[in-house]
Amino acid sequence: MITLFVLSALGLALFTISTTPEDPPMAQHDSSDAVLSIGLHPGAVDYSRYPGLTEDALAARIAAGEAALRDAGFNLVSCLLPADPAAAEVTLRECLSRGQFRAAMIGAGVRMAAEHTVLFERLVNALVEVAPGTRLCFNTSPETTIDALRRWVEPAPRR
Repeated sequence: MITLFVLSALGLALFTISTTPEDPPMAQHDSSDAVLSIGLHPGAVDYSRYPGLTEDALAARIAAGEAALRDAGFNLVSCLLPADPAAAEVTLRECLSRGQFRAAMIGAGVRMAAEHTVLFERLVNALVEVAPGTRLCFNTSPETTIDALRRWVEPAPRR
C-alpha cells in the first residue's frame, strides 16, 4: 500500500494545527483512504512578510481549501503546526500516529520561506522515518492543494 501524507500550507506559509485548549483533539481515523494536510497554524505565521495578509484571512483560505477537498471526496486530516521545528516535529508525529494516510502535502510556506528550511527538513525526515515510501505532494497556495493531491491520489469513492 502506498502511504501519502499531505503537508499543507494552504497559503503563503506552511500551516499546520497544533492542538491547543480551544482546538478539538485530533481524532483517530480507521480508514486507509485519508490524506494528511500539513502546514503552519495561521497563528504561527510572521505576517510582516506578507503585507495585506492577516491571520483571519489565512484561516479562512485554509478552511475554504479544506472544505473543497472534503467536497471533492478526500478524507482529509489537517495537521497545523507551530513554527518551532522541534515542536512541529512532535505534533507531526502525533498526527502520523493517528492512522495511515494515502498522501502527505507539504505547503508552499514551509518550502519557500528560507527561515523554515530546518522545519521543512525535520518534517520530511519525520515522514520518511515514520512512513517510508510515502509519496509527497506540494501546493503553491491553499487554493492549489486539491490540484497537488489529484496529481498523486484519487479521492475515495463516496459511500
